[in-house]
Amino acid sequence: MKVNKDELVSQMQVICGNNFEYYDTESLSHYGHDETEKLLFPPDIVVKPSTAAEISLIIKYCNQHLITVTPRGAGTGLSGGAIPQKGGVVISLERLNKIIYIDERNLQVTTEPGVITEELQNAVREKGLFYPPDPASRGSCFIGGNIAENSGGPRAVKYGVVKDYVLNLEVVLPTGEIIWTGANILKNSTGYNLTQLIVGSEGTLCIVTKIVLRLIPHPKYDLLMLAPFASLEKASEAVSAIFRAGFTPSALELVEIDALKIVSKMVDSYIVPVTDDIVAHLIIETDGNNFEVLMSEMEAIAELLNQFETGEILFADDAQQKDELWKLRRRVAEATKQAGYTIEEDTVVPRAELPSLIKGIKALGKQHNFEAVCYGHAGDGNLHVRIKKEGIPNSYDNEEMKKILNELFHLVKSLGGTISGEHGIGLIQKDFMPVVMDEININLMRSIKKVFDPNNILNPGKIFDL
Repeated sequence: MKVNKDELVSQMQVICGNNFEYYDTESLSHYGHDETEKLLFPPDIVVKPSTAAEISLIIKYCNQHLITVTPRGAGTGLSGGAIPQKGGVVISLERLNKIIYIDERNLQVTTEPGVITEELQNAVREKGLFYPPDPASRGSCFIGGNIAENSGGPRAVKYGVVKDYVLNLEVVLPTGEIIWTGANILKNSTGYNLTQLIVGSEGTLCIVTKIVLRLIPHPKYDLLMLAPFASLEKASEAVSAIFRAGFTPSALELVEIDALKIVSKMVDSYIVPVTDDIVAHLIIETDGNNFEVLMSEMEAIAELLNQFETGEILFADDAQQKDELWKLRRRVAEATKQAGYTIEEDTVVPRAELPSLIKGIKALGKQHNFEAVCYGHAGDGNLHVRIKKEGIPNSYDNEEMKKILNELFHLVKSLGGTISGEHGIGLIQKDFMPVVMDEININLMRSIKKVFDPNNILNPGKIFDL
């Protein structure tokens, strides 16, 4: 339905107040994009409610008038999940930004979705507790967006991803009802698991307004090493060997040398020596409560790596060195995007297949004349691929790039993988869902969407088309 903007603005003012609805050009442009490629789809209006009750009123009005609604967190997404490509209303959750209660007795935290992930982690750490999922954008992304995408991050290899910590959710349905999806307990076999259905649903089924997360005690120590390799394949082979030898690092990241050069220049850091004979580095972290045990593990891992043509291994001496190494890793995506690698794919394969994946990516680059840099969570097979091809800044609606990505994703499927490990499907990956899923699977998802959202007003056009 075509939006009557004057009427929409008036109604949103009644619900949110004059100070929390925006329809000026600058605001619409800001909320019309996220960090996905170079896409811009301005909404008709942006509203910033502060309660679930206000969101319920907004949703009821939009559902009645068939107005599209796009929920939005911090706008750090990489699959277009928060881009309002069909216009309508953007509901920004930035005012729902309170940590409600840290329950030290039961190791839980109740929070609103607009809390920055790192701030949540810091708040629970002050109580000696740990919320492990830590996406690269943790200093700016919202915990609600992490729920929507089922985010992971470097420490997923040991601790799991967001879904492993979500106990219960308060949500507003597309028809306006407010419900809790589960209970604040560790075990629950009471009917279908609606909580886990919502996690990773990319804002297509409901809007999350409160979150209950389980926590664990914070480890006392962590050790970090950087291992250089003369071969991408050898670096990838070493990843599988570490796990086969019985070690479980808290993080195991791969960064290709071209990506490292770009990010080192951007942040003006030269902690990692760059030489012509090195093509990739592994960042390996262990953590726990016994320092001697951790040191013994790191020494054993370092000895193991000697079988894979590694160069001189750097052990981080102190917290400052650790922070600098992690800063380099966490800003790779930003740096490579600024350098023209605007297309990012979030592939994931069984970790033993990483050598074949990287080799295949490089072969595709030569075949189709594009540059690619690889980095990511090698410990769980989740490899991010940044692509730069002259004259093609976006994969969205570009037939040439779609053909290239179709080949890439068929390679991923042939290796037993899939097309997204943590960034979601959103707007730009949905055309490739049939590569890795049968039509019956996609139709089941469509059916679930229709049950939750019969009028298809909530984030339509994401993951699949109805």
